[in-house]
Amino acid sequence: MSNNNHGKNGDQPVIPPFDRDFAIEKYNPAHTGGMSKEQALEEIVPLRTRLNDLQNVLYADRRFSILVILQGIDTAGKDGTINSVFQVVGPLGCHVANFGVPNEEELAHDYMWRYHKQCPERGKIAIFNRSYYEAVLVERVKEIVPPSTWRERYDEINAFERYLDDQHTVVMKFFLHISKDEQRERLQERVDNPRKQWKFRSGDIDERRNWDTYQSAFEDMVRKCNTRHAPWHVVPADRKWYRDVVVARALVERLEQLDLKYPQTAEGVAGLKVV
Repeated sequence: MSNNNHGKNGDQPVIPPFDRDFAIEKYNPAHTGGMSKEQALEEIVPLRTRLNDLQNVLYADRRFSILVILQGIDTAGKDGTINSVFQVVGPLGCHVANFGVPNEEELAHDYMWRYHKQCPERGKIAIFNRSYYEAVLVERVKEIVPPSTWRERYDEINAFERYLDDQHTVVMKFFLHISKDEQRERLQERVDNPRKQWKFRSGDIDERRNWDTYQSAFEDMVRKCNTRHAPWHVVPADRKWYRDVVVARALVERLEQLDLKYPQTAEGVAGLKVV
């Protein structure tokens, strides 16, 4: 896995260097790599089509599966990214898993159980809207578990992702990085727009007060779990149109690296006339 997209995204790499510490303040959430909105809207169309083509081959090839993880603070754009990037990907080999507050059955198991059961089978893509990283984000910030518990989870997560990689599940992780000002604007839009008011919760304001604590948790998330077999992509997400291009580019590039192929045609099929 290359530390990619230096050229396409200016001097801000999408995948942080593996051999250096990660500092979130060095990543500008409004970065666009010199790209205009018009350029992004033009590029995203063929990327969506290419992603759909690659998903079709992935489904036929059946050697690999793809796990896409989207993490970010409230309003970072997880739903919007899914809707945009996977807009033309057929549902046959792709599903979205949303993870909210654990239910009684999920709480009766280990914290990884509900995530593992949603991982994709070979030939398919699973998109996690939030993921097991909530165990070192929300559970840390809200003090649901003690520090001794969440600190152990980084190693557990790394081991789990190594296991997935060994089973030919390609783990693609995207941290949607937005600024505090952008979050304020998006929350205000939810309040002002009748069609988005259903998304607003009174607890959103309380969560916003924990902004700095969340930023520290995100920083540790990337710092401790950015591995060559499951790297973090830090996506500047203040500009939705740029966010979508960065995510789509990364997915297409990684799928192309797998050298996917349609299965060999069965003997006697070529030249067959159907009557």
